[in-house]
Amino acid sequence: MAKLLYHITMSLDGFVAGPADDMSWLAGQATGPNPVVERLLGEIGAVLLGHRTYAPATSAEGEVYGGRWQGPKFVLTRDDPATAQPGFTFVEDLGDAVATASKAAGDGYVALLGPTLARRCLDAGLLDEVLVHVVPVLLGDGVRMFDHRGGTQVRLDPIELSHAGRISTVWCRVA
Repeated sequence: MAKLLYHITMSLDGFVAGPADDMSWLAGQATGPNPVVERLLGEIGAVLLGHRTYAPATSAEGEVYGGRWQGPKFVLTRDDPATAQPGFTFVEDLGDAVATASKAAGDGYVALLGPTLARRCLDAGLLDEVLVHVVPVLLGDGVRMFDHRGGTQVRLDPIELSHAGRISTVWCRVA
């Protein structure tokens, strides 16, 4: 049975994108080899992206993970499926998107890419694990990794902590 994993890179002050969804802050963040990522890439069975993550996370060739991973890719969106890049399936409903991606992933992970998508899965009780790569940079503003109006505390149990290059990695299970 597939597990839903929120996989994200975050600034030290908690942002996953700068103002206006700017991702340029990630450029030049040399990480070196990361054994956690290498292992994870072999365990991902499907990727599910939020609609705001879809365009910036994909290249013109429709790659995710810089082309280092190949497999079924789903986008939660109400956009016209005719605009999808080859290899992507558009799904409108969260439950349908998770079920379809989970079926495609088999016993592997469904990697969730996008903070709004991950929060929606968490709110629905669907999120199993969180894997965060923390980059030593302060953005000061932008899109938070986890933002819930009025505040919500979510308990996480650490699975693995590691460090590769300038990046620290925290992998947790949702308690």
